Amino acid sequence: MIQAPSQRQLRVAEEIRHLIAQALERGELHDPVLDVVPVTISEVRVSPDLRHATAFVMPLGGLRLDEVLAAMIKNTWAFNRLVAKNLRLRYTPTLHFIADASFDEASHIDAVLRRPEVARDLVKSDDDNGDDEHGA
Repeated sequence: MIQAPSQRQLRVAEEIRHLIAQALERGELHDPVLDVVPVTISEVRVSPDLRHATAFVMPLGGLRLDEVLAAMIKNTWAFNRLVAKNLRLRYTPTLHFIADASFDEASHIDAVLRRPEVARDLVKSDDDNGDDEHGA
Protein backbone atom coordinates (compact mmCIF):
# COMPACT_ATOMS: atom_id res chain seq x y z
CA MET A 1 0.00 0.00 0.00
CA ILE A 2 1.33 3.41 -0.97
CA GLN A 3 1.30 5.88 1.88
CA ALA A 4 0.23 9.48 1.28
CA PRO A 5 2.99 12.05 1.73
CA SER A 6 3.23 13.74 5.11
CA GLN A 7 2.67 17.46 5.58
CA ARG A 8 6.41 17.91 6.00
CA GLN A 9 7.14 16.09 2.74
CA LEU A 10 4.60 18.27 0.94
CA ARG A 11 5.98 21.46 2.47
CA VAL A 12 9.62 20.59 1.65
CA ALA A 13 8.64 19.53 -1.88
CA GLU A 14 6.84 22.81 -2.52
CA GLU A 15 9.79 24.81 -1.19
CA ILE A 16 12.14 22.93 -3.49
CA ARG A 17 9.80 23.50 -6.44
CA HIS A 18 9.77 27.24 -5.75
CA LEU A 19 13.56 27.42 -5.41
CA ILE A 20 14.13 25.61 -8.71
CA ALA A 21 11.50 27.68 -10.52
CA GLN A 22 12.95 30.95 -9.20
CA ALA A 23 16.48 29.96 -10.23
CA LEU A 24 15.24 29.16 -13.74
CA GLU A 25 13.18 32.35 -13.95
CA ARG A 26 16.09 34.52 -12.89
CA GLY A 27 18.57 32.76 -15.20
CA GLU A 28 20.91 31.98 -12.30
CA LEU A 29 22.38 28.88 -13.94
CA HIS A 30 23.83 30.53 -17.05
CA ASP A 31 23.04 27.46 -19.12
CA PRO A 32 22.54 28.09 -22.86
CA VAL A 33 19.49 25.80 -23.05
CA LEU A 34 17.83 26.81 -19.78
CA ASP A 35 18.36 30.51 -20.52
CA VAL A 36 16.28 30.41 -23.72
CA VAL A 37 13.65 27.71 -23.11
CA PRO A 38 10.92 28.43 -20.54
CA VAL A 39 10.66 25.44 -18.19
CA THR A 40 7.81 24.44 -15.90
CA ILE A 41 8.49 22.52 -12.70
CA SER A 42 5.02 21.07 -12.25
CA GLU A 43 5.67 19.06 -9.11
CA VAL A 44 8.35 17.87 -6.75
CA ARG A 45 7.97 14.70 -4.74
CA VAL A 46 10.14 14.06 -1.70
CA SER A 47 10.91 10.64 -0.23
CA PRO A 48 9.65 9.96 3.32
CA ASP A 49 13.18 10.30 4.74
CA LEU A 50 13.62 13.63 2.86
CA ARG A 51 16.86 12.39 1.27
CA HIS A 52 15.62 12.29 -2.34
CA ALA A 53 13.47 14.68 -4.33
CA THR A 54 12.13 14.11 -7.83
CA ALA A 55 11.25 17.18 -9.88
CA PHE A 56 8.88 16.81 -12.82
CA VAL A 57 10.04 19.02 -15.68
CA MET A 58 8.36 20.18 -18.90
CA PRO A 59 9.59 22.85 -21.32
CA LEU A 60 7.01 25.23 -22.77
CA GLY A 61 5.08 23.37 -25.45
CA GLY A 62 7.08 20.21 -24.81
CA LEU A 63 9.72 21.44 -27.27
CA ARG A 64 13.36 20.45 -26.83
CA LEU A 65 12.44 18.15 -23.93
CA ASP A 66 15.56 15.99 -24.25
CA GLU A 67 17.84 19.04 -24.28
CA VAL A 68 16.10 20.63 -21.31
CA LEU A 69 16.17 17.42 -19.29
CA ALA A 70 19.87 16.95 -20.05
CA ALA A 71 20.57 20.57 -19.00
CA MET A 72 18.63 20.12 -15.75
CA ILE A 73 20.55 16.93 -14.96
CA LYS A 74 23.86 18.61 -15.86
CA ASN A 75 23.06 21.41 -13.40
CA THR A 76 21.87 19.15 -10.57
CA TRP A 77 24.84 20.22 -8.43
CA ALA A 78 23.76 23.88 -8.70
CA PHE A 79 20.18 23.05 -7.74
CA ASN A 80 21.40 20.89 -4.83
CA ARG A 81 23.58 23.78 -3.63
CA LEU A 82 20.63 26.17 -3.89
CA VAL A 83 18.41 23.85 -1.84
CA ALA A 84 21.14 23.30 0.78
CA LYS A 85 21.64 27.05 1.12
CA ASN A 86 17.95 27.94 1.46
CA LEU A 87 16.35 25.06 3.35
CA ARG A 88 17.08 24.19 6.95
CA LEU A 89 17.23 20.43 6.81
CA ARG A 90 19.53 17.92 8.42
CA TYR A 91 20.27 16.42 4.99
CA THR A 92 19.98 18.08 1.61
CA PRO A 93 17.75 15.97 -0.62
CA THR A 94 19.46 14.61 -3.72
CA LEU A 95 17.56 16.01 -6.68
CA HIS A 96 16.43 13.93 -9.63
CA PHE A 97 14.80 15.35 -12.76
CA ILE A 98 12.36 13.50 -15.00
CA ALA A 99 10.00 14.52 -17.79
CA ASP A 100 6.46 15.27 -16.68
CA ALA A 101 4.08 12.96 -18.54
CA SER A 102 0.91 14.47 -17.05
CA PHE A 103 0.61 16.96 -19.93
CA ASP A 104 0.62 14.09 -22.45
CA GLU A 105 -1.95 12.20 -20.40
CA ALA A 106 -4.21 15.27 -20.23
CA SER A 107 -3.92 15.77 -24.00
CA HIS A 108 -4.82 12.12 -24.57
CA ILE A 109 -7.88 12.35 -22.32
CA ASP A 110 -8.96 15.55 -24.07
CA ALA A 111 -8.58 13.87 -27.48
CA VAL A 112 -10.67 10.91 -26.35
CA LEU A 113 -13.42 13.18 -25.01
CA ARG A 114 -13.51 15.08 -28.32
CA ARG A 115 -14.15 11.93 -30.39
CA PRO A 116 -17.55 12.13 -32.10
CA GLU A 117 -18.81 8.86 -30.59
CA VAL A 118 -17.81 9.93 -27.07
CA ALA A 119 -19.25 13.42 -27.52
CA ARG A 120 -22.50 11.86 -28.77
CA ASP A 121 -22.66 9.61 -25.69
CA LEU A 122 -21.97 12.55 -23.39
CA VAL A 123 -24.73 14.63 -24.98
CA LYS A 124 -27.11 11.66 -24.80
CA SER A 125 -26.23 11.16 -21.13
CA ASP A 126 -26.88 14.86 -20.39
CA ASP A 127 -30.27 14.65 -22.15
CA ASP A 128 -31.21 11.58 -20.12
CA ASN A 129 -30.36 13.39 -16.88
CA GLY A 130 -32.34 16.44 -17.92
CA ASP A 131 -35.45 14.36 -18.67
CA ASP A 132 -35.34 12.75 -15.23
CA GLU A 133 -35.21 16.07 -13.44
CA HIS A 134 -38.00 17.78 -15.39
CA GLY A 135 -40.17 14.75 -16.19
CA ALA A 136 -40.77 13.61 -12.65
